[in-house]
Amino acid sequence: MATELRPVPDVLAYLAGRWRVERTVRDLATGDEGRFTGTTAFTPLDGGGLLHHESGTFVWRGVPRPAERTLRFLPGGTAGRADVRFADGRPFHDLDLTTGRHVADHPCAADLYRGEFTALDADRWRTVWRVGGPAKDLLLTTDYARVAEDRGDPA
Repeated sequence: MATELRPVPDVLAYLAGRWRVERTVRDLATGDEGRFTGTTAFTPLDGGGLLHHESGTFVWRGVPRPAERTLRFLPGGTAGRADVRFADGRPFHDLDLTTGRHVADHPCAADLYRGEFTALDADRWRTVWRVGGPAKDLLLTTDYARVAEDRGDPA
């Protein structure tokens, strides 16, 4: 059954706010599976764009550890696009949700990260990253659900 897509005319307005995050990480080579649960906040950056800060707990092989990451979602060429960068400014990938779905690649050393982004509705979106190469063979699936007090889609 096909997933229903939600076109997003303004990706930064759509992402703004707080989201609950649930991620599974599967090592396809070993069969190991981990889980991240936490929150992501998209807050305004000076000069435009959003600061993405994710924090929570990652459980791998039964061991829970605190985990966090920070990204910058900068305005792209149109309202439906964003230029996603690491916290230090290095390019990560582009993002265009004007059709509700986008595929992006990120080469990292000898590995390739291929991400698929899907806007499901006003309050839910998903990313699926397939990571392959000599160092990694992973599948990362992340579901985002808007935190209740942030409901309402300005896009």
